[in-house]
Amino acid sequence: MESRFLEPDPLEERIERVLSLLEQGELPGRVEESRVDVQEEPGRRTPQGDIVPGGAENEEAARYLAGEMACMANTPGGGAVILGVADDGAMIGTGLETERLRRRIWELTEGKLTVSVREASLGRHRLLVLSTHQAVEPIRYEGRYHWRVNDRCVEVDATLISARMSSWKYDWSVQPSGHTLSDVSPIAVEFARRFLRRSGRRDDTDLADAADSDLVRRLDLVDGQGWLTNAGSLLFAATPDVGIDYICREVPGGDSINRIRGAGPLIHQIAEVEQAASYANRVHHLLLGFSLRQVRSIPARVVREAIVNGVVHRDWHSPHPTTVEHIGDQMTITSPGGFVGTVTPSNIITHPAVPRYPGLAKAVAALRLAKSEGVGVDLMVRDKLALGLPLPDFYEMEGPYVRVSLFGGAPDPVMVEFLDGIELEPEVLHPDVDLLLIIDHLIREGWADARSAAPVLQRSETESAASLRRVSVMTSEGHPVIVHVRGIPAGRPPAYRLSDRSRRVFAYRSAPTRTPEGRKAMILRWARERGRVSSTEAADLTGLTVTYSGKLLGGLADYGVLVGSRPRKAGRGFHYLPSDTDA
Repeated sequence: MESRFLEPDPLEERIERVLSLLEQGELPGRVEESRVDVQEEPGRRTPQGDIVPGGAENEEAARYLAGEMACMANTPGGGAVILGVADDGAMIGTGLETERLRRRIWELTEGKLTVSVREASLGRHRLLVLSTHQAVEPIRYEGRYHWRVNDRCVEVDATLISARMSSWKYDWSVQPSGHTLSDVSPIAVEFARRFLRRSGRRDDTDLADAADSDLVRRLDLVDGQGWLTNAGSLLFAATPDVGIDYICREVPGGDSINRIRGAGPLIHQIAEVEQAASYANRVHHLLLGFSLRQVRSIPARVVREAIVNGVVHRDWHSPHPTTVEHIGDQMTITSPGGFVGTVTPSNIITHPAVPRYPGLAKAVAALRLAKSEGVGVDLMVRDKLALGLPLPDFYEMEGPYVRVSLFGGAPDPVMVEFLDGIELEPEVLHPDVDLLLIIDHLIREGWADARSAAPVLQRSETESAASLRRVSVMTSEGHPVIVHVRGIPAGRPPAYRLSDRSRRVFAYRSAPTRTPEGRKAMILRWARERGRVSSTEAADLTGLTVTYSGKLLGGLADYGVLVGSRPRKAGRGFHYLPSDTDA
């Protein structure tokens, strides 16, 4: 049988051995190993022991296999289940659909485990081979952790399994592959040299000038026996299937105007797709003062980071490619495999790097293909917001897959000029991510404090408070970027808004908060999240007079969404509280 893995992988070799012996008529009990189990499909026998026909879905089988595969993933080196053979050697076969089963196992393991599910044939019988390498973190099933001891799964304490797995640190990408230095593609080496020289760093230039074999060795992609690691095999020899599938359309649903189904070395595929994306990425001319700047619809670095991370952090045990769909000013990158560890869309900007394959991520970083060994999301966010473009949209889909959507377009010259005028520390070359996220949030929402900024910055409240304080002392052309909201009682946490000049600069973008309904919504959000609102606070938030703001608050109280702090709606210290009734 043909294997899709790069190496003579120890687990794959065991699977092939067991399949061969089964084909020769050996009984499962005689050929099973500690890491390879042979099972019939659960739920296919009547109480009398007769086999009933199977279908594409079987919940009983999916639940059983989810537990077995979680156990294998918690075991050093992982393991496999060959499905479709009874204990007496009878070929029962299975009709389970591979992708449905794979997705259901992922769902049953809380979105933590993605397994390889492929078909195998013994004679006229269809079997399935489910395999998984060792997981990055312990996989729980039905609230419990199990791992393999000899030929069975046993329950284990969560603390023990976490400590053991942390010490094992299994990384598939640094295991030896079936390729040697003689399999290295000269074209891939040439592209590697180009990427290194593009950085302009002396060390990178020295590496680019090294002999082919020395370049690959210095990237730690060769083991002591001369075998390329799996990372080296992917990058410099060939991906086992199509690595990147790029399709470009002018409009959604339209015919493709360019299609690249990458094959060969991954470095070559990345270069080819990056070049194709560059041709289709519109150029805008941005006039700033007396200088004319050319800017891509989607910043070039954002495109590169998204594509590279789509192949570095994907699940390379899946036969599906990383797809790049480029339609007009929008690009969507979809990668097989879910988020790794505790990474989610709500913490992806600041979460410490958790690469699925550390060795591969390290090599890609050394080749200057991406920002660092992390995911580079902070760079993508910064480059988009610095041009006034929408944030990248990350989410996890069933399968599982991770998808990022990049929305481009004409850059905002007002935002670019405003940021150019901000006085930064001498050693800081570009506005940082926190500054850009805070400005973007204040334009859209009108105000922020440590609590409301925390999910935006993806930081703790303490860290968010520090970021707000840091931005509050920054100036743009001599004017503050943000200021404190006036009227907050002593002892209460501070809150911030755009300065008067910043408001004028971004008036065209903050229009929704300047309409009558927008002002009411902003005031109500303030009252509910801060616990109170005064006419002074409302006036500072809305830019209206204190008198008019008092009337606005009174109208909200008449509507029943605010209530006065005392019956007589006047006097020093009078304010409003949120009522229990929503508008």
